Amino acid sequence: MRRSLFKKYFAMTMVIVLTSYILLGSAMMLFNYNYWREEKKALLTHNVSSIASFAGEFTVYLGEGNNYGIQAESLGAFMNIISENVNADIFITDTSGNILMGVYSNSKITSAEKIDPSFVQNTVSGFFETRSKFDGMYSTSYYAIGMPFLVEKDDGVQQLAGAIFAATSDTFYRQYLMSTLDIFIIASAVTLTISFIVVWLFTYKMIKPLRQIATAARSFGSGDFSVRVPVKTEDEVGQLAIAINNMANSLSNSEGMRRSFIANVSHELKTPMTTIAGFIDGILDGTIPYDKEGYYLKIVSSEVKRLSRLVKSMLDLSKIDNGEMKLNPVKFDLSDTVLSTLLTFEHSIEEKNIDIQGLESISPLQVTGDKDLIHQVIYNLIENAVKFTNDGGYIRIALSDSIDKAYVSIENSGLGIPKDDVPMIFERFYKTDKSRSRDKNGMGLGLYLVKMILQLHGGNISVTSQENAFCRFSFYLPKPIANAKNIENTQKLKLSEKDKDNNIQDVE
Repeated sequence: MRRSLFKKYFAMTMVIVLTSYILLGSAMMLFNYNYWREEKKALLTHNVSSIASFAGEFTVYLGEGNNYGIQAESLGAFMNIISENVNADIFITDTSGNILMGVYSNSKITSAEKIDPSFVQNTVSGFFETRSKFDGMYSTSYYAIGMPFLVEKDDGVQQLAGAIFAATSDTFYRQYLMSTLDIFIIASAVTLTISFIVVWLFTYKMIKPLRQIATAARSFGSGDFSVRVPVKTEDEVGQLAIAINNMANSLSNSEGMRRSFIANVSHELKTPMTTIAGFIDGILDGTIPYDKEGYYLKIVSSEVKRLSRLVKSMLDLSKIDNGEMKLNPVKFDLSDTVLSTLLTFEHSIEEKNIDIQGLESISPLQVTGDKDLIHQVIYNLIENAVKFTNDGGYIRIALSDSIDKAYVSIENSGLGIPKDDVPMIFERFYKTDKSRSRDKNGMGLGLYLVKMILQLHGGNISVTSQENAFCRFSFYLPKPIANAKNIENTQKLKLSEKDKDNNIQDVE
């Protein structure tokens, strides 16, 4: 079964929270036990030390069998007081583990006779600590400490006389621990419930944008690019939503241009092919008179050339997209290319009575580039200018030169380009005239190819337009570094010669 990201994240978070509570509870129980043990250890140690000193100095005497005995009258009252104060059993044994006397105010046992001698031997080092039943002396586990007590013999040598033990039940601690644990479990259950709700809401809120993105992606996959992801944050998820929306806009535009391109190409192919087929069939079946065949064959030839331009544009587009477009740079005169291209449109210019301006100021302008591709750039721009210039309007052409660039500007009067269309005018398959009322022969590839060709040469193009007034396309071509340096040196030489002439005139 597939687990969603919501379930995975929610389960992982709750496991972390639950594990944290378990570790916290375990740490708290361990801390409480250690605190209780250290407190009892310090209390019992202090009091047992007092009893050991008192017993060793005043209440021990040498008895029969070279063993030591206890004077109960002298020590009993003291042990009773301490036992009551620390709530612990206190008993004294000899070296063999025999209990000599004891006070059992904690356990309430009536009597005890002996403990394991190993307990006594373990006190020889000075201190002994254990948690046990004392070899069956107690029914439950007791926490106890033991300390040796020494007596001084007649020759002044101290000898181990036995051990003093203080034992206290940990029942009270266990009860306290269980009460604390119950409180902790109840508090944990409440906080876990709250954590469960908060984590669920937070996880749902965090996963919701991802689900919306997934839904949008599925819509894109089915061809619906109208879905948009709401952007409510500025974090990584918000940035992802913005990227998805931008992708949707791009896909939508691409899809629109693709459909427009298919419609345009279908129209561009169908119209000339229908014309060609109709005229040829008319010539073959005799519908068209013999004396009119030449006229209609010229129309067929024009339509074939139109198809050729279409195929060439598509091939150029494919080469550019695949990075296969190769330049064949040569040095040529850009002004000749402009003038020869204008002559190509002489008939259309005369039909629309277009005034060509700026030719009188054009002078030779040497550039280096692929002559055929640059001719295609000039051809496409002039073709657009002629196509969209109003009857009786003008086309103004300007060429200029600088140290490192050659500039060309082609401006025409007319309706211009709408402001909203200017940013997209150089996108492929984009046409400003959606109705095709004026742009009957274009596919929206011309300006895109112009821009790509210029960029391949290291240049660029821009457009300036004012609706119902004019439209101007301006582009530049970079010059080789050597040529730019020669021009710069020539300009410096001219300035130097001019300065010399000025100086000569001043002297005269």
